[in-house]
Amino acid sequence: MSTATVNEFFAPALEPAATAGNLTNLVAERAWFEPERVLVSRPLGDGWQPVTAREFEAEIRATAKGLIASGVEIGDRVSIMARTRYEWTVLDFAIWFAGGVTVPIYETSSAEQVDWILTDSHSVAIIVETPQLKELVTPILPSYTKNCWTMTENVLSQLAYLGRDIPDTEIDRRRGALTPDTLATLIYTSGTTGKPKGVQLTHGNFLSECSNVVMGAADLFMKPGGSTLLFLPVAHVFGRMVQIGSIRAGLHLAHCGDVLGRLTTDLASFKPTFVLAVPRIFEKVYNSAEAKADAAGKGAIFRKAAGIAIEYSKALDEGKVPMGLKVKHALFDKLVFSKIRHALGGRVEAAISGGAPLGERLGHFFRGAGVRVLEGYGLTETTAGATLNLSTAHRVGSVGRPIPGTTIKIAEDGEVLIKGPIVMRGYWQNDAANKEVFTDDGYFRSGDLGKLDDEGYLYIVGRKKELIVTSGGKNVAPAVLEDRLRAHPLVSQCIVVGDNQPFIAALVTIDPEAIKAWITANKKDGATLAELTNDPDLIAVIQTAVDEANKAVSKAESIRKFKILPVDFTIAGGQLTAKLSVKRHVVHKEFAAEIAELFA
Repeated sequence: MSTATVNEFFAPALEPAATAGNLTNLVAERAWFEPERVLVSRPLGDGWQPVTAREFEAEIRATAKGLIASGVEIGDRVSIMARTRYEWTVLDFAIWFAGGVTVPIYETSSAEQVDWILTDSHSVAIIVETPQLKELVTPILPSYTKNCWTMTENVLSQLAYLGRDIPDTEIDRRRGALTPDTLATLIYTSGTTGKPKGVQLTHGNFLSECSNVVMGAADLFMKPGGSTLLFLPVAHVFGRMVQIGSIRAGLHLAHCGDVLGRLTTDLASFKPTFVLAVPRIFEKVYNSAEAKADAAGKGAIFRKAAGIAIEYSKALDEGKVPMGLKVKHALFDKLVFSKIRHALGGRVEAAISGGAPLGERLGHFFRGAGVRVLEGYGLTETTAGATLNLSTAHRVGSVGRPIPGTTIKIAEDGEVLIKGPIVMRGYWQNDAANKEVFTDDGYFRSGDLGKLDDEGYLYIVGRKKELIVTSGGKNVAPAVLEDRLRAHPLVSQCIVVGDNQPFIAALVTIDPEAIKAWITANKKDGATLAELTNDPDLIAVIQTAVDEANKAVSKAESIRKFKILPVDFTIAGGQLTAKLSVKRHVVHKEFAAEIAELFA
C-alpha cells in the first residue's frame, strides 16, 4: 500500500527489483516467444520497413560479433555519437550483447567535450553518425580508442562482416556474465554548470525503471497496435528509457533524427499512438497553430477554442462537464482540436513530457484538445522518470506520483530526495561528488525544490542551486517566472536574473519564426531583430507577457525590468544543452554587459 505524509510518499513496485538477468534478455526473449512480432520499423524512402523480433535480434547479434572481433571485452566502454536513428538502438543492444558499456555522446558536442568523455570513460571505440563527425573526433582520439566507425557508411554491415567467424556461444557466454548490478551505460550530465560527470546506470536500474513505467502506463506501452515515434535524443536518458521500455513492452518503435526536416512527414506516415517530448515541442505546436490561425484571420476563433479546451479539462478534474461546455467542445473539436491531433499524426492519444516544467495552461489545453500530456520528472541519475502522471492518476500542474518502487521525500529546505532501485550506482570515478549527492540514509539529492500533496503528487517549484537571493534577502525560484514567460508565442527563451541585486530582471529572446508574422501584421517590413530590440511596440507586447508571469509571484519576486536580446539561445551557440535547458553560467558570461545594464 502507498504511504504518504506531507513530506514523504512511497509507491509500491509493480515489478520487484531484478535479482537476475540483464537488458539483453528483453530482445532475446521477445525473439524466442514472438519471433514474427514487428518490434521496430526503419526508414525506407518515404515509408517504413518493418523489422520483426527475430530479425532485430539477428542484426544485434551480428553487430555484437563485429564488436567482439574488433577487440571489445566484457566491461569495455564503447561511445555512440549520433542523432536518434535505428542504428543507435541496434548498436546500444549490440554493445550489451558483447558485454560492453554504452557511452552516449550528443552529436552537437564540441571536440573538447568529446575529448573529455572519451578520456574520462576510457572508451575503446566510438561510432559516429557522419563523416563530418569523424573528422571532428579523429584528431582528439585517445590512443586506447582503437576504432572509429561511421553509421552512414553501413556500420552494421561492416561489423557483421568483421564478426562473421565469432560463434554464438561467445555471445551467450558474455550475456550470461551480465547481472542486474553490471554497469550498462555511462551517461555524462549535460553540464549546465561545471565539468560533465559520468552517471553510472546498471542493467538493474533500467530493468526497474522500464518495467515499472511500462506496467504503470500499460495503456500507452501495452496498447494493442500501439506505437511510438522517438525523436528526442537517445543520448539523453529520457529517450533511452522509452527506447528500452518499448522493446520491453513489444511496442512498435520508429526513429526520427531530423526534427526540423522530417518530423512532420514522419508523424504523418508512421502515425504513432503516443509520443514523448520536452515542453518546448508542445509550446511550438501550440504557437504554430495560433500563428496559422492569425494568418488566416481566425486568431479569435483559435483563442476561444483554447479557452474552451482549458475549461473542459478543468471540468474533467471536477468530475462534471456541463452540457453547454460539451456542445462548445464538440464544435471546436471539429474546427480546431482535430487539426492539433492531425499535426501529431492523427492517432496520438497521449504524450509523455519531461526535461522541464510544462505549465498548467498547456497541460489543460492539450488534454482538452484530446491529447493527454502526462508530465513526469526525473534526472539522468534516476534513470529518467522518478515520478510520472498516469492516465489513471493524473493531476495537471503536477509531475505525478513516484514511479512504482520509488520513495520521494521533501527535505527540510524543500529539496526533493529520491530513493529506490532506479537511482544510479554513483558517479564514475568521483567519490567527492558521490559523498555530496547522497544523504547518510541513502537518498539521492536531486538539487530541485518541490512539494508533495496529501495524495503523493509532486510539484517542482525550482532549482536549489538556481535560487536567486536578492540583496533584500528574498529567495526567488526563477523557473516559475521563466515557464510563464516562455508560454508567450513571441518568446523563445528567457532567463531571470537578480542575484544580490535589489530587484528581479530578465533577459528575453524572440522566436525567429513567430516574429515574422508579427513584423508583417505590424507593418515593420525590413526591420531586423537587432532593430526591434528597442522597438516600443515589441517592448509593449513582451511587457504583457511579463505582467502575466508576474501574476504567479509576490511583488518582491516580480520582474521589474527586462531586456530583449538581438539573438536567440541555441545549442549551436552554446547557450542551450541538447535537451534545450539554458546554460545559465554561459548566458551570464556572454551577456554580462546586458545584465549589468538592467541594474545600472
